[in-house]
Amino acid sequence: MPSSCADIRAALAACLQNSDCVMIERNKPIDCLRDPLVHTLPTRCQQLKKGYGDCKRGLVDMRKRFRGNKTVALTENEKGSSQGQLYAGKPAYQDPKSSGSG
Repeated sequence: MPSSCADIRAALAACLQNSDCVMIERNKPIDCLRDPLVHTLPTRCQQLKKGYGDCKRGLVDMRKRFRGNKTVALTENEKGSSQGQLYAGKPAYQDPKSSGSG
């Protein structure tokens, strides 16, 4: 379970290494993640920082204890499938193109 945040941590590290805060201003990555420098990071790095914090917080959240964190990879709905399947059974959302004369 601790490895569930490894991919987002690697993405955050890569984003920090390529940011102006580290490359041009020569700050340490840990310093770039703290106030006042955190606001100079690109939006993508700030989003990854928030996502990584949410992932780590999810590791100790008792509500997610059995299911675990959601994966960072794209789900079927984000890849372009218009089917909104929740669990098992009927689709959650009806596709207007596939419904007949209704």
